[in-house]
Amino acid sequence: QVQLVESGGGLVQAGGSLRLSCVASVSIFSINTMGWYRQAPGKQRELVATITRYGSTDYADSVKGRFTISRDNAKNTVYLQMNSLKPEDTAVYYCAAGQGWGVLIRPSSWGQGTQVTVSS
Repeated sequence: QVQLVESGGGLVQAGGSLRLSCVASVSIFSINTMGWYRQAPGKQRELVATITRYGSTDYADSVKGRFTISRDNAKNTVYLQMNSLKPEDTAVYYCAAGQGWGVLIRPSSWGQGTQVTVSS
């Protein structure tokens, strides 16, 4: 079981930026796909972005052009840079690790989540 610890959430005004980090307890190069999900109150958890061990990325349409997922294998860390934030981005953001590929990540490990709140 991979342990994942997220950080970097907080309160930001619309138009602002945040960077989320997810540190894994194992080498992330051994994990086929790392991803970020989010869950807003009363809504289902949705996939935001994924990055494979080879660096291929995918994004939800709602965040394309605003969010960037990246990874630092030496630090076993995955990042989610979020720019031009909107109130509808408010959610708990979860890091996930899976042996699937890209949007077919098939998560087997989850972080505890970090709250992102965007005020209008």
